[in-house]
Amino acid sequence: MKLIGIYRSVVLFGMKQDPRGKDKVKKELLRAKNEYEKLSAKDKEFYDKERLENPYSDTRILFGKPDSEIKTILVGVDIEVGEIVLAERLKEKGEKIDLVMTHHPEGLALAGFFNVMYMQVDILSKIGVPINVAESLMHDRIREVERRVMPANHTRAVDAARLLDINLMSCHTPADNYVASYLQDLMDKKKPNTLGDVVDILREIPEYNAAAKENAGPKITRGDNLRKAGRIFVDMTGGTEGSKDIFKKLSEAGVSTIVCMHLSEEHFKKAQEEHMNVVVAGHIASDNVGLNMILDELEKKAKFKILACSGFRRFTRKK
Repeated sequence: MKLIGIYRSVVLFGMKQDPRGKDKVKKELLRAKNEYEKLSAKDKEFYDKERLENPYSDTRILFGKPDSEIKTILVGVDIEVGEIVLAERLKEKGEKIDLVMTHHPEGLALAGFFNVMYMQVDILSKIGVPINVAESLMHDRIREVERRVMPANHTRAVDAARLLDINLMSCHTPADNYVASYLQDLMDKKKPNTLGDVVDILREIPEYNAAAKENAGPKITRGDNLRKAGRIFVDMTGGTEGSKDIFKKLSEAGVSTIVCMHLSEEHFKKAQEEHMNVVVAGHIASDNVGLNMILDELEKKAKFKILACSGFRRFTRKK
């Protein structure tokens, strides 16, 4: 399978599992098109035109030839300079590596990843938060994240890949869409009674089971095993954490428990003020679930050798 085929497939997989639904994704692409058309000819030169076909600005081919034939992929949750050098060292030892795939974005995918946060507005609206409130809260949070990303040295890993001539791509929100949709469907179907039941359900999933054995698995950070779970919201996609002021609105919408990858201390305190139950499933374990599901879908199209590094562990659900 060619690199461009992998990239396009990953984007389509992400759209299929997008918690907003197909129509909202189409509207996001239309929003990008309208945004582009309103730009002056001078400004169009600097627009990331991939956004016209790919709604996930954190998922990109970062370096490489699109028509490269890919048979062996080195996959990691974080790929930085060290992992690129690791790929080159493995090649020196005889391992043919055609592509390095990172979950967390680098390069232009990192510089522009805040754009995917707009999807949180529709996700929040879908669970009952008024759209005007969701937009207002997310607007300020998105600008904050944009400012935080601006000073970063985005291109270090991409530069290393370029110098060593190693294909590199990121797969962030499509993978997060998979784990978010999968877990939300699972919780809706199993309807756990208590927070302890939520943790038990998560521990049955191979990635969380393995993480729990390394003291990095699901944990109740607010509440206890016997506390009633009530309505559960799985919050695992949309770039990064949303507004810290959203918990009051989630509570008003009837949400009792949040299952998330991670939660900052500032966000945790706001959840605590609203008496919200919090189950932290585990960041890297959750990323593993999403990546593994993406790879399962890719391997329905072609056969690959998958090498795991940087926090990634391959678990397959293929039949």
